[in-house]
Amino acid sequence: MKKYIIIFVTGVLVSFAKDDQVFAQTNTSQHNTIHLFNRKNLDGWYTFIKDRGRDNDPKKVFTVKDGVLHISGEEWGCITTKNEFKNYKLVIEYKWGDKTYGERSGKARDNGLLFHSQGVDGAWDGTWMYSIECNVIEGGTGDFIVVGDKSNKYLLTTLVAPEKQNGSFIFQPDGDPVTVNSGRINWYGRDSEWKDEKGFRGKNDVEKPVGEWNKLECILHGNEIFIYLNGILVNHAIHSKPNEGRIQIQSEGAEIFYRRVDLTPLSLCLPYSPEK
Repeated sequence: MKKYIIIFVTGVLVSFAKDDQVFAQTNTSQHNTIHLFNRKNLDGWYTFIKDRGRDNDPKKVFTVKDGVLHISGEEWGCITTKNEFKNYKLVIEYKWGDKTYGERSGKARDNGLLFHSQGVDGAWDGTWMYSIECNVIEGGTGDFIVVGDKSNKYLLTTLVAPEKQNGSFIFQPDGDPVTVNSGRINWYGRDSEWKDEKGFRGKNDVEKPVGEWNKLECILHGNEIFIYLNGILVNHAIHSKPNEGRIQIQSEGAEIFYRRVDLTPLSLCLPYSPEK
């Protein structure tokens, strides 16, 4: 399995290097964008909360008001799309709130987006479907995490730096390919002195200060995943498995707001670019 993946990613690397300018000059405006969040309610989604199950949210962890989705973070869980998706561009606009809860109280604000989610609700720790995560956390937004069963049913291949960062691989565009079926691959600029504390900011952070809106753009094209934060490519998986499924937006102990969750279908043969 590993030998096959390494052969595959070599070809993708050459293709990516040649087509970088093409990606930067094209767009997907000819496609119909789907507003997954309609700014009125959670139509098209269902809630899942640990120890409560599906569509049981008595503490109102997930609410919509004035066109904004508010996730309190008070309980661990997610909203999950009722439909599955493949080959798309997902644009999220979010900002952090002030509150943190439970075991994350006083720690770095932490949530995430889970792509290609498959199987049973709560399969991972009674909370989330098995999936591939783009972490949304202070100092680490754009980190990849494989939220799987440690089998090769869920894995990522990414180009990484020769040395790990505090035990984790770190994305490096000209690095060597590494395949993981658990753990994380940090975004390229994650501070080596990162601390799990509320309000942490690294010297290279792309994320805006707390209270300001950020744009997170995730391009899932074939087996690849590109993560752009505020217009900057912060992580890139050259192979992912699976490559389709539901989308989950987490509640993981931190208050967060979303005003945009838009999905644009992509053709396998159509170039694309991040928004400006």
